[in-house]
Amino acid sequence: MLLTKPLKKAAAKIFAAAPFSLENQTPIIPIRHMKFDFDPKKLDHKFYLNAELASAYFASLSIFLTRGEDLVIDTARYHRDFIKDPLLKQRVTSLIGQEAIHSKMHEELNDALIEIDLPVKLFRTWAGWVFDYGLDRLPQPMKLSLMAGIEHFTAVLAEYMMNHEEIFFRSQDEKQRAIWMWHMLEESEHKDIAFDVYQELSNNYTLRIAGFFPALITILVLISAASLLVPFYRNPKNLTSLRYWKEIPHSFKLIFGLKDGVYGSSLKHIFDYLRPDFHPNDHDTSEFLEYYKERLLNPETGILTPYLTKEFTPALRS
Repeated sequence: MLLTKPLKKAAAKIFAAAPFSLENQTPIIPIRHMKFDFDPKKLDHKFYLNAELASAYFASLSIFLTRGEDLVIDTARYHRDFIKDPLLKQRVTSLIGQEAIHSKMHEELNDALIEIDLPVKLFRTWAGWVFDYGLDRLPQPMKLSLMAGIEHFTAVLAEYMMNHEEIFFRSQDEKQRAIWMWHMLEESEHKDIAFDVYQELSNNYTLRIAGFFPALITILVLISAASLLVPFYRNPKNLTSLRYWKEIPHSFKLIFGLKDGVYGSSLKHIFDYLRPDFHPNDHDTSEFLEYYKERLLNPETGILTPYLTKEFTPALRS
């Protein structure tokens, strides 16, 4: 007993998470309403760099993502009532608003994907099993941690996409380009909000790490595994297509390659989350945000301007 107390104190000091800072909060962000009106006939099933399996991963991500966003919305809404700081509370309202519109727009994309023979209904069933019988039943402290973990992975994905703008212009599918560029912009805008809420209400390092791994397994393992079915479901002839089987290593490299893959080249960023004093803003994307706000939202030349119907900022309430 005499030895365990000093050891516990030392461990607590080593694994102490950074305290939440009211002064260092990022600015308030707007909620943007979008209208894409997806035409199934114009959807490109090889949208991601003309690679069918890599594109299937992003189609699968779109389908499963809506349930993850719903979990973030419900968790943020539940914990918002416990927040005392008006600015953080307002930022949480912006997070909820942005995620709600993400979920709605991706559901519209997913409905259109049904028309080009993607297994949307099947994946919605599988996602229901994962969330209804698993993640949605977690206690609220664990959901709070999982929310921060999910938002970390979307921030990693957003930073990768922002750093590889050319990805979006290899396809003529303007609306898939628009929805993913809009989504990545807003994920980067609000990347620190869920984490700040976690710091303010819990800040338990062990619990934070416990929420990281279900997010990792869902996004990197389960969705990747599900995406393997997509090319065969869409076109059963791919089972015997030598061309398709030859393309698989290339698609795998695009997602998991250590040099340029979405997640493979982002491993350092992904696992930086395990650092006790980690904060999302340690990875500064402010220059990217300034560039993409002009590139996407310029009233005359912005890529998103034809699809933006409304923008507003929630009021600051004490």
